[in-house]
This record gives sequence, structure tokens and C-alpha cells, in this order.
Amino acid sequence: MEEDLLAWLLVNYKLAQHRVQLEALKEGCFKDPAVTEATKEALEKIFAELFKEAETMFQPNVKSRSDFFRDIASSGFMTSAEKLAKNDSVLFDRLISIFDRTILRVESKSYATMFETYMTFACEQTVKHPAFSAFGDRIRKAIAYAVSVEFQPINTIGTGYGRARLPFPKNQIRSEILCHGLGAHYMFPGTRTVLDIGGQDTKAIQIDENGIVTNFQMNDRCAAGCGRYLGYIADEMNMGVHELGPIAMKSRKQVRINSTCTVFAGAELRERLSLGEKREDILAGLHRAMILRAMSLLARSGGIDDEFTFTGGVAKNGAATGALRTLVEENYGKKTINISADSIYTGALGAALFAKRDQLGETVNVDLKKLKKQKAAIAA
Repeated sequence: MEEDLLAWLLVNYKLAQHRVQLEALKEGCFKDPAVTEATKEALEKIFAELFKEAETMFQPNVKSRSDFFRDIASSGFMTSAEKLAKNDSVLFDRLISIFDRTILRVESKSYATMFETYMTFACEQTVKHPAFSAFGDRIRKAIAYAVSVEFQPINTIGTGYGRARLPFPKNQIRSEILCHGLGAHYMFPGTRTVLDIGGQDTKAIQIDENGIVTNFQMNDRCAAGCGRYLGYIADEMNMGVHELGPIAMKSRKQVRINSTCTVFAGAELRERLSLGEKREDILAGLHRAMILRAMSLLARSGGIDDEFTFTGGVAKNGAATGALRTLVEENYGKKTINISADSIYTGALGAALFAKRDQLGETVNVDLKKLKKQKAAIAA
């Protein structure tokens, strides 16, 4: 009973978050200067469909398409726009342009003060369920208490691409590399090699038995081999990023992709499609090309030793993980490969663990001189 209740509260909380961002997206789209009467009518129909779809999407035991609003919204918006525009390419292009401009503003908006709104919505939606309606008052009291509790952080650590802009002292800043290493160690203590493929970059990391980084390699500034690469390909194919993996996994004949540059890969994608190659075969080839770049980083960082953990958003892509397992076995033999459903939180978990260690004054037996050199290299 309690597990069912928590499951419904969670999905309704996520539905509340989704609806708030969907409302912001709708409002922004209608305010776009490119909106005409034709696009206004189309937008009304598109958002009616998106809100209706959300009600069935957020249910217990229904697998989420993606952890990110942009992925879900872009996929639904594009599908609806294609149906409405049909052969009207001008209308379709205009709708997609409006969406692209608006989604950036929606993503950059802060929703940090919406906790009470989300919780209240989740509560009211949940008590409507026949299984919980008799406990409505008790559920409301519990939610009211949860909302009233003040969040009091004991310590904070900043990480990620924007860490240098945070108003934190230097001793409260850690690189993503250090955080992913410690986070992966906490999730899988036997880990000695970590591969993180995120939206901005790819990192191959070697760690010791304490989760401390001993060596690492990062990709260059090119987007190939990270999440932006997949995002670019998804845009080229007019689909959501979360759709790429499932389609690629249907492949029966993997197409060899020669281009490692993201822009050239897009050109090769269009060429392959024009030659009649199946899109699932092309996507399978693109995923393999991306993982091959990651394998090069792993080799330069020291290879794969003992347990190997894959982190970052791309770890949730089945085609990417499949290509990774194949290439690891081909190059290093059978290895224990850890992939967590919570892989996107590994860096945040590592930051929290650093905050805890600092607060408790915990020390780790490491070569401090070597670690300082590594930190200086990471900061640079």
C-alpha cells in the first residue's frame, strides 16, 4: 500500500513539473513574433495533444521516454506538427522554428520555488485515485508537513560546466571528473575505470580503491562522441534524442560511418539516406562511431581495468551501451560493466559525497602531490 502510494505521488509530482514547463512552452510559443493565424491554430491543436498525452505518460510502471523535458516535448511537438502540416513545409518549418527559439528560454528558467505547487498537485491527483481516496486527509497532512520542513544544507559543493561562476569559495568547487569518479565508486565500490558521456563532453577516468582520480582523458572541443552529437543527429532526423537508441537497436546491417566530425556526420547521414540505406542501420553505425571515440580516450587514460562503470545521460541509450559492451569485449575481453538507471546523477552524487567528507573532516590516503597536479590540470 505504502509503495503504491509513493509510486503515485512520484509520477504525479513529475506530471506537475511537466505541466508547468509545458505551460511555459505554450505561452512562449504564442508570444513568438513569427506567430500567424495559421500557426496559432496549429499551436492550439499541438498543445491540446501534448497536455492530453501527458496524462497517460506519467503513470506507475510506464517507462519514461526521457529524463529531460526537452526530449519529451520536442518529440511530441514534432510528431503533432508533422501531422498538422502534412505537405505544407512552410508551416512545418515555421512551427519548428518557433519551438526551437522558445524551448531555450523554457530550459533556462528557474523552477526552484515550485516545490509546494508540485507537491500540492501531486497530492490532489493521488487522492482522486480510488485506492487512496479514503486516506485523503492523512495524505494531505503528510504532504503539508513535507512542504513545511525547511531545507537546511550542511555543506555545499559546486561542480559542472558553470562551477566557476558559482558564489562558492575555491575549496567548495570540484571538477566533474573528480565527482564522477567518487560517485561511480560509491555506486559500485569495485570500479576502477569510469566512462562518462554527457551532453558537453566525454571523460575516461581511472580511480583507485577510494574513488580518487589517478588518471583521466577528455575529448577535445569537438562535439563528436558526446550528447550534443546525438542531439545534432536527432535534429537532422526530426526526432527526439530518446528515440535514436531504440531505432538503432532494430538494425540488422550496421552502416560504417567514416566521419567523426559532427557536422560531417550529419552530411554523411543525409547522403546515406539518399542512397536508400535504412535509418536504423545508419543510426547503429553512428552510435558505434561515437563509442569508438570513447574507446580511444579510454585507451589513452590507461585502458579498462577490473570493474568498468558507464555514467552520464548517454548511458541510458541502449544502442550506445550495446556498442560499448561489444567493443570492450573485443578489445579487453570480458569485463564487469556497471550501468545504473541513475547514471545521470553520478556527478551530483560525487559532489554530495565531497561535501559530506569536507564537513566531517574525513581524509583519504592518497598521493597529495600527484592529486594537486591532477587538480591543476583539470582546472586548466
